[in-house]
Amino acid sequence: MDFKLEVPTSLEYFASLVQSDTEFPLLESAICLAQDEYPELDIQEVLGQVDQLVSRLKKRLPADAGSIHKLRVLNKFFFEEMGFAGNANNYYDPDNSYLHVMLRTRRGIPISLAVLWLELAQSIGLRAQGVGFPGHFLVKVRLPYPNEGQVVIDPFTGESLSKEELSERLVPLHAESGLLRDGHVSDELLKHYLR
Repeated sequence: MDFKLEVPTSLEYFASLVQSDTEFPLLESAICLAQDEYPELDIQEVLGQVDQLVSRLKKRLPADAGSIHKLRVLNKFFFEEMGFAGNANNYYDPDNSYLHVMLRTRRGIPISLAVLWLELAQSIGLRAQGVGFPGHFLVKVRLPYPNEGQVVIDPFTGESLSKEELSERLVPLHAESGLLRDGHVSDELLKHYLR
């Protein structure tokens, strides 16, 4: 009996990761996207680097930390201490999309920054999701009682965005559509875009 071990191609590996919506490993899938450009990329090494970030973040939190405290610590750690930010000087550089490069340079685009931020947020128990907002990828955190609500953050800048700031971003998109009320975006329309 002959046994033949074949290493999957980077495309086959990616396809195996994204075949199911219910068990979708977002971080690993995002990391493996770089294998086409960087064939020698060690995905397990990059996952290990992220695990180290998770460990460092968790050490900053008391066991009884509430959601708001966790969110503040995460943002301070991610944006201030680690220095992650958008690459405003070279936005279209393909390396901004590769997580292993972003971990080294601390610069990315909204969606690559969001993938890492979301991984950290979920690892500390925050109910965080990505938001495909028109023109810019955002992240949001649902806060439980007694501070019930949601916080929307721009992963490119680290800014927490108010309802008014989010609405302002939608006005140019809908200026001609007739969906604005007195020049403002309705709450229903804003909720639609934040789903």
